[in-house]
Amino acid sequence: MKISKTLLSDCFIIDPTVHGDERGFFLETFQKERYRNLLGNDLEFVQDNHSRSSLGVLRGLHFQKPPHGQSKLVSVIKGSVLDVVVDIRKNSSTYGQYIMEELNEFNHHQLYIPVGMAHGFLALEDHTIFRYKCSNFYHKESEDS
Repeated sequence: MKISKTLLSDCFIIDPTVHGDERGFFLETFQKERYRNLLGNDLEFVQDNHSRSSLGVLRGLHFQKPPHGQSKLVSVIKGSVLDVVVDIRKNSSTYGQYIMEELNEFNHHQLYIPVGMAHGFLALEDHTIFRYKCSNFYHKESEDS
């Protein structure tokens, strides 16, 4: 597994180790202790989400306000997205800055998004399947965009 810094403080691209041959491939998408060591000892995911989008669907930019903020680990199972993250943490050294990253079923990139960042994506293909792990439960009254 390889982890790479992005332009945003505390936001990382993770490339899981992919074991592949002519039959297909295998990769570990999450292992609690390994990810805690990479991203911080207080990391705890409590909810998994899964969505499907048609070509051209734009989702976001979403976030949850404190104290219900969520860090997320996002990836694409099928298809591809242009993923966008904006740092909206007022005390952050990268406040107001953003990144864009293509996530797709072939590059297997995962994006770790810490609490306090807005997140969204544009589906680049029909039937794109997107998944994300969240560190806090969904709280409708705290949702914002």
